Parts: sequence; structure tokens; C-alpha cells
Amino acid sequence: MTTGRDLIKLDATGFSCDLSVNSDVCVSKEPVRIDMRSMTVYLSHKQSLPSMNWTLRPYANKQASETMSFIRKVEILRGVEDKPPPPCDVNHNVSAVIFSTGAFSGNVFHEFSEVIIPLFLTTYHFRSQLQFVAVDYEAWWVSKYNHVLTHLSTYNVMDSVKDGKVHCFPGAVMGLKYHDKLACNISEIPGGYSARNFTKFIRDSFSLKINNVMEIQKPVLMIISRKRTRVLLNENEVVALATELGFQVITVAPDQMSNLNVLSHQINSCSVLFGVHGAGLTNELFLPERAVMLQVVPLGLEWASAAYYSDPAKQMGLTYLEYKINPEESSLLEKYGKDHPVITDPASIHKQGYLALRAVYIDGQNVTVNLSRFRGTLVQATKLIRRSTPHKVK
Repeated sequence: MTTGRDLIKLDATGFSCDLSVNSDVCVSKEPVRIDMRSMTVYLSHKQSLPSMNWTLRPYANKQASETMSFIRKVEILRGVEDKPPPPCDVNHNVSAVIFSTGAFSGNVFHEFSEVIIPLFLTTYHFRSQLQFVAVDYEAWWVSKYNHVLTHLSTYNVMDSVKDGKVHCFPGAVMGLKYHDKLACNISEIPGGYSARNFTKFIRDSFSLKINNVMEIQKPVLMIISRKRTRVLLNENEVVALATELGFQVITVAPDQMSNLNVLSHQINSCSVLFGVHGAGLTNELFLPERAVMLQVVPLGLEWASAAYYSDPAKQMGLTYLEYKINPEESSLLEKYGKDHPVITDPASIHKQGYLALRAVYIDGQNVTVNLSRFRGTLVQATKLIRRSTPHKVK
């Protein structure tokens, strides 16, 4: 979490900030006072050090500029004469970790990628001896991820606004470390945590029993069923095809995905997780090792499909397969015609910016897979499952 010059500064002064391209994280290894009403952190004052007045927004991915504008600021003070530290109302014997659930709450991809994984990266080495302080507390979010939060801390998450007191801690971490989309960069983490370490932590948190796909007797395929955008229009035919090839098929719709305790156990029993590119594929985190993550890649979404789900899946110890659709399998062909740049030159649409890209390829596209061609992909999945062997997490 703190390395190089930042670690030297932390040892010398008791406080340091790691200000990276992706995230801002500040650490105090000396006592702090946190006024929950104003969300002000008062550092221990030393005569040998200059006064300091610094602010940060404790959301992990600071590249998400629109999201960051909604995050409550944390003010960090040291030795500011007109802002003396108030007396303590409550004393703690563990360090505080201040974070935000973020403005993307409700989207499982952003919740895991920009909150849950950063929480793991930043706090797992505390071995549960810490107090979470949420600056944008949402009771439903805390309930949804209770299994994860209780495996990272032995204390209930503190709602800073509702609490409104001055809390004194022996140290504090402000902000969370973010590496990339659903990513754990082992070289940057205290103790060297990998994506496989994280998925093992998730299986432990949700008490998931299946560690490797070889433990599943009959192959099970789960379809993440989309209902509004990027809909698989011939889903029933795909179910019939998968059943014919020997899969037990489970279909899960968006309204069935809010209860992670139930959903995680369902996905953990699957050999293959299948769906059109979208946030629901984040649930690959619950798959056993060597299971197959099968993504349908819509027209114009090749980069996003690779960055969001293909690359992370491989790091998690999963087997990744994809089915890239042809233009005739996209609803965009009928809408725009075969000679339109939307079909022939997606890069030209990308150059118009994210809003144009989203309107066309993300929100405006549905898919009908070619069953004959897709059969080959499913057959390949069955072969990969049979060849899978147990692999230990280091």
C-alpha cells in the first residue's frame, strides 16, 4: 500500500500519501482524531513538521471523474492554528479505514472493481483488526456485502453522518488502493496478493464449497439473462442447444441477482458462466477454479470485453472463451444497413466519444447468435472442462 519514498516519509513523519494515477491513499501510523460531523481527520501535531491542510475523496478509482464529484470530501489537518483538534468522544484500539461506497452503487461491476477489491487490497493484511468508516454510507450496500465486510473487519461499518462524534484512533488509512478493472497487481500489494487470493477470499467469505470445476459431477451452464440491452434474442434456442450437449442449464435474470448469498452458491456450482458482455459477468468471481467463463462479444465492444472480463478471468484461474458475433448476428445490421460505419468501421464511432459509443453499441444493440457456429464454442467448453485439473492457490 505504501512503498518507496512514501514508506520512507511515513517512517520519518508518521504520515504519507500515495498519489497515483488511479487512486489517492493517505496513511497515518500515529494517533488521529476524526470528527465525523465534518469528516475532518486531525493528525498528531509535531513542532518539527509544517502545518498541513489536505483534502481527498476516498473513492478508489479517481479516473472516474463524474463519480468522484459525488464523493464526500475528507479534510486532513495538522497543526492548523484556527482549527484545533476537538476532544475525543470515543477511543479505539484499532486503526480506522475511511472509504466511500461510491456513486456507482447498484452496478455489481463497479461495486466489486472499485470498492470490494480495493478494500481487500488495502485492508486484508490488517487481519480484521480495523474499523471501517464509510463517508457515503448506504445501509442496503453494507447489508449486501456483509459477508465480505465481516471477513475484513470484526467491527460494524461506521456511518460517519449518523454517528456525528469525534473518534480517536491509533492510526488511519484514508482512501483505497485501486489497480485496474477487477484487478490485483501482485507486485503492488503488501504480502503479494493475487486475483486468485482474492477469489479464494470470496469463496471463504460466502462459505462456497466448490474450489475446482473437477468437483462438479454433471456439467452445469448458467446463463446471465439480459432483459433491456444487449439481449440474447434466441436465448431459448441456446438453452435447448446446451441441454442437447449434456449441460444442466440455469437461467438467472437481473431481478434474481441482488441476493449475493444465494447467487454466489448457484454460480459456484457451475462449470460454465455464459452471457452477453455486461455487468452480470462480474459474477465470474464466484466460479470455481478452471471453470469456463464464456462471453458473447457484441459488435464494437471488443476492447471492453477483453479489459473488463477476459483479462480478469484469466488472472482468477478461470478458463476464458469468447464468441465474437458477426454483423448479421447484431440487431444493428437491420437498423443501419451493412454499409454504414456502425457496421464497417466501429472505430469511427468510438472516436466520437463514450456517449456515442454507448448509445450505439451498449444501449442500442441486441444479439442473435448463429446456433451452428455457437455449437462449436459450446463443444469446446465441454472439452475444456474435462481437461481441467485442480490448481492450488499460492
